[in-house]
Amino acid sequence: MDQNTMQRLAADLGDLELITDSTALQRYSKDFSWFSPVLTEALEGKRADAIVRPTSEEQVRRVAAACYRHRVPLTLRGSGTGNYGQCTPLRGGVLMDMSGLNKVLWIADGVARVQAGARLVDIDNAAREKGWELRLLPSTYRLATAGGFFCGGFGGIGSITYGSIGDPGNVLGVRAMSLAEQPEVAEFRSAEARDLYHAYGVNGVITELEFALTPAMNWQEAVLSFPSFMEGVRFCQTLGRATGVIKKLLTLLADPLPQMCGLGKDVGEGRAAVLCLVNRAALEAVEEIAANFNGRIERQQDNAEVYGTAKSLVEHTWNHTTLHILRKHKDITYLQSGFRPWENVEKVEQMYRHFGDEVMMHLEFLKADGAVTCSGLQVIRYTTEERLNQIIQYHRDNGVHVSNPHTYILEDGGKLSVDPGQLAMKQRLDPAGLLNPGKMRSWDEKGAAA
Repeated sequence: MDQNTMQRLAADLGDLELITDSTALQRYSKDFSWFSPVLTEALEGKRADAIVRPTSEEQVRRVAAACYRHRVPLTLRGSGTGNYGQCTPLRGGVLMDMSGLNKVLWIADGVARVQAGARLVDIDNAAREKGWELRLLPSTYRLATAGGFFCGGFGGIGSITYGSIGDPGNVLGVRAMSLAEQPEVAEFRSAEARDLYHAYGVNGVITELEFALTPAMNWQEAVLSFPSFMEGVRFCQTLGRATGVIKKLLTLLADPLPQMCGLGKDVGEGRAAVLCLVNRAALEAVEEIAANFNGRIERQQDNAEVYGTAKSLVEHTWNHTTLHILRKHKDITYLQSGFRPWENVEKVEQMYRHFGDEVMMHLEFLKADGAVTCSGLQVIRYTTEERLNQIIQYHRDNGVHVSNPHTYILEDGGKLSVDPGQLAMKQRLDPAGLLNPGKMRSWDEKGAAA
């Protein structure tokens, strides 16, 4: 952004400060894309020209109008806990930190209405005071915001019961703003709201969200170990299907991942680990099912006593598993895969046998279309980008879906195709194409064709 544009933008924003400090620009333009050596290289040097930190929807409106008026790119940021460079501006411009819109607006009848910058831990705590809790939490819940989770996340703690954050019924509605001379705000419900889901903020500025809740439970955390990985797989599949056991988390780590991520005191070398959250009354059933697969409970603790701290077993699940391993092992990266419910056990074993120690199995069990299956967050011993792509292609050639975490392009990541609903929403709310430009290929191709 040239100096004249910066000055005109600042004049339009009035008392809303434009931050141009180089240290702040560097920090706020990054997320956890350093998990990927491919993205680390691709995003090197990409950063905003200025940061703005609104604290109200009216201030967001002023930013949206000013950026539209001066044709300045606008990228949104929650807490920067995404993994794909979602908040990294590819073409400079303004980065809008949404964390100042952090109010829990109301909680009633199993629903929470919140501002986009509200942290998930704060929403969950507020819900618990009224006897409810969030259905889904990413492992980054202590920092992650409501808007960031919806626009850049997928699932997490709770997915074994409620699937992904984008499944119908989990997010009931969103309030979103357009980029225009006179920005408009609209409420989107159900299917329309999901057109803004997992879109990295490229097709609308979300200011509020409405989450469905679930009755609060007394959760118990447990670490179990199994002599072999496949015994752990079959245990998780069986426990996942056990209708009498109320579950919130079911994670499986193949050897040597428990030792690599900090669970070596609980799980001996050569054994697979399962981490679970179940209601307290279900522990006997968990122990009984584990024994059928030669497993045993190694440690248990009350989730309420460690909730929101690094002592919770949640710290070793979902993307936090990779985070802990990367702190000690710099030569690894990861994968994101999805296994179809009718063949997940068979396909998991095939991938496990084929790749061995090169692709170490980390599975998160979840519901997909009502059936129990698993997603992989496999830990890969990284050598070259060429080899990484070969690993991805082998999975795809053998019927395992891969949501590539080594790209910032929407269509190349999860869906592998154009999402007509997302594209139509961008046309409606961002016709000038200023929101997080460069992340939606179908929009760029549409513009080039015109």
